[in-house]
Amino acid sequence: MTEGNFTDYVKVYVRSGNGGKGSTHLHREKFVEKGGPDGGDGGRGGNIIIRGNKNLWTLIHFKFQQHFKAEHGTDGGANRSTGADGADVYLEVPLGTMVKDALTGEVLFEITTDKEEKIALKGGKGGLGNWHFRTSTNQTPRYAQPGIQGEERELLLELKVLADVGLVGFPNAGKSTLLSVMTSAKPKIADYPFTTLKPNLGIVQYRDFQSFVIADIPGIIEGASEGKGLGHYFLRHIERNSVLLFLIPADSPNIVEEYHILLNELKKYNVELLDKQRIVAISKADLLDGELKELIEKEIYSASLGVSFCFISSVTEQGILQLKDDLWRLLNQLT
Repeated sequence: MTEGNFTDYVKVYVRSGNGGKGSTHLHREKFVEKGGPDGGDGGRGGNIIIRGNKNLWTLIHFKFQQHFKAEHGTDGGANRSTGADGADVYLEVPLGTMVKDALTGEVLFEITTDKEEKIALKGGKGGLGNWHFRTSTNQTPRYAQPGIQGEERELLLELKVLADVGLVGFPNAGKSTLLSVMTSAKPKIADYPFTTLKPNLGIVQYRDFQSFVIADIPGIIEGASEGKGLGHYFLRHIERNSVLLFLIPADSPNIVEEYHILLNELKKYNVELLDKQRIVAISKADLLDGELKELIEKEIYSASLGVSFCFISSVTEQGILQLKDDLWRLLNQLT
């Protein structure tokens, strides 16, 4: 999926249908001089329903339509006939979509499973016909209830990508290049920071026709948890990943310090992220000789990071198969 087609944040206007009016009809029939009330109830207005769809990966379809209105219920009829209910409107969203009230920012619900349905706005209830209001002292009521008005509001749809593995690293660390090597994804790659502005997803083909999903998250900078750089626009995507793959280039001035900075930003954003399985990949390993590798290994071991690490090169594909094995092992420990 290309970056330009990935939309993870949209605002939509939704309105449920009004309930139909109850009928004030009085029964009329040949040889029946004074028929009683027989007005039917109005139909229910249509609901606005959010439904999960596992085949969707982005909210881009809402870029072309942001207004959704459900049908009104029809009015009640004679012979106690109930009006037809208004048709519901379904908004299909990818799994991992959070629905918020645009005015207050309140989280209404999240959609995380396929075909899961949540009513965002209920349609108005239909009014009761005059048949319900007959009494011994008022046998021909000439009034009925109006239908209840539907609701309207603006909703924020916010997607947190559902991927097995999330790539974490500073801008220009080589995450997009690694994604292009491990999967068939074609992310934008260039030699400058913040090349990636939206998450890119790719499917890693593993042994015996098995696979898992990996997400290239835009680069983290110090202060990202306070909103610097791309801030919260990408940190929320990491919450859904099962395993975090920290990518640190071999030519970094201090690999251990860079890892701690990345970890600290995740901690400040959401401390629960530290509970996820982690692995560190030292990229651009084709630049290292045996002696430099040993120095880096000693540095990492002496720091007691408590995570496994490996050396990889996206250019020569050195260590890529081993990385896939390590990721698959971590993912299977969680199931």
